[in-house]
Amino acid sequence: MLPFSKILSGQNNVLSILSKISNSKNIPHALLFSGPEGVGKFFTAIEFSKLVNFNSPNFEKISDKITQLSEPYVKLIFPLPRGNGETPDDSPTAKLSRDLIEEIQTQIKTKSQNPFFRFNISGANSIKISSIRDLKKSIAMSVADCKYRIIIINDAHLMNAESQNALLKSLEEPPEGIIFILLTSNKNQLLETIISRCWQINFSPLPNTDIETILTEYFDVEAKLAKEAAYFADGSVHSALSLVENDIDYILEKVINILRYSFAGKYNTAFNLIKEFTEKKSELSIQLLISFINKWLSDVLKARIGNEDIYFRTHIETITKFNEKFYDVDVSKPINLNNNFITYLQANVSLNIIAMNIIFELASIAKRY
Repeated sequence: MLPFSKILSGQNNVLSILSKISNSKNIPHALLFSGPEGVGKFFTAIEFSKLVNFNSPNFEKISDKITQLSEPYVKLIFPLPRGNGETPDDSPTAKLSRDLIEEIQTQIKTKSQNPFFRFNISGANSIKISSIRDLKKSIAMSVADCKYRIIIINDAHLMNAESQNALLKSLEEPPEGIIFILLTSNKNQLLETIISRCWQINFSPLPNTDIETILTEYFDVEAKLAKEAAYFADGSVHSALSLVENDIDYILEKVINILRYSFAGKYNTAFNLIKEFTEKKSELSIQLLISFINKWLSDVLKARIGNEDIYFRTHIETITKFNEKFYDVDVSKPINLNNNFITYLQANVSLNIIAMNIIFELASIAKRY
């Protein structure tokens, strides 16, 4: 069995499946990598692209070209913004400004150097049908020294129905020597006909050790901070990076204070803390805040049964004091409601309404006692 040159220990099952596929005589023409954001799907796609070309005469050259995301060895499709006056007949970048094109080129280069880098291109929220149609040019090209050329579709679920139907034609009549790899965190948004034509590979959340290594080696995060962020990241590199960027110590301190004032029924103070937090840290951080409140309440339940594997290790005294005062209070209701608030946030419900409901539900704990 040919080895991967680089591995993620948390995806050993995936690597085992892909290694067997690479050694088989019938390599699928299309693979679907599905799983949460930030668990190494793109990293694995690049490594698999090298693996299937391992026996090529000029493997070192091909491997470098794949790493560099160089066409035609690798064709990368991803969401792009629309240009002024753009029509489906225009090329994907024809109507984009020079500055935007330079931004895209810079991010592609960064992605080639760091496979865990997340594209953040202004206004890019869908994969254009022109990007899918453009694949015909790449497929038509021939490269004598490369056994398999790879087409990677990043965030494949962001193809609209028109783009997916256009892709379907290529999947139904797969050209020889081409492997499609679709990456998605939400395969339910893909057409069943596309899913059925792909070999499905499911990715799991990464263990903390993998995340710590990625943060330190690819993002130069200090080891102690990487370890703390990894612990709260739920197996996602992207979540861990968000915690680093949003100052995890600040988040922890704010959560503790919001909990304290909510339990005490000091609604205005708790609301102002949430408002200050969201204004400083952007709307994304209300989701982080809700997640951390859930984790603290979960720690309360763990502590009651003697489970020492808790998140708020640096604030264990707050959990101990809470359980001493409210030792038999059910905290599962706020946990469930807070999960619902994330759904409300995604439905564009007012942040103020969400914040006040969180505070009232937390305050109800003390009232029920």
